[in-house]
Amino acid sequence: MKTVSMSGSLRENVGKKDAKKQRSEGNVPCVLYDGEKQIHFSLPEKSFKDVIFTPNTYIINLNIAGKNYNSVLKDVQYHPVTDHILHVDFLEIFDNKSVAISVPINLTGTSKGVLRGGKLVRKYRKLKVKGLPKYLPDEIQVDITNLNINESIKVMDLKTENIEFLDPPSSIIAAVKSARAVAEEEEPAAEPKAPAENA
Repeated sequence: MKTVSMSGSLRENVGKKDAKKQRSEGNVPCVLYDGEKQIHFSLPEKSFKDVIFTPNTYIINLNIAGKNYNSVLKDVQYHPVTDHILHVDFLEIFDNKSVAISVPINLTGTSKGVLRGGKLVRKYRKLKVKGLPKYLPDEIQVDITNLNINESIKVMDLKTENIEFLDPPSSIIAAVKSARAVAEEEEPAAEPKAPAENA
């Protein structure tokens, strides 16, 4: 899995007042969890542009006060109106411990069902996987070449060594439906007629 680096500063004070001050200065209050302790620090909000607002998933090398930590994003909180990042949680990862993370799906090939007039329906954009950091893939490639009309690919159909899929095995990743079936699903339900005034 690809790695990106981010440099943060330790927070001397922890609380709502300091968090508000950090945000006013263009920083995001953050916490790094390692299973035993918590490290409170801040990162410039602009540094998240290539980490959060992207379909990709990364291992993040955090440099905090001169010390490096490998981590993954655990949780991101946004302002309900402005969508500014309010708070970010990171989880430290270790070479000898499995970690769960969401990985994007890359559909490859052209479905034979689509060539016959069907429509490709994507159910999942990412899958949650678990494995040692060295085995975590940048993406999950799913070949849809042989997918015909009214056929689907499920999580149970995927075979990838050294990682475990955490989504339900019966979950559909992609399917090809007839154009008519798709149209019927997208057609809005008829609105009930209003009763006559003198009824």
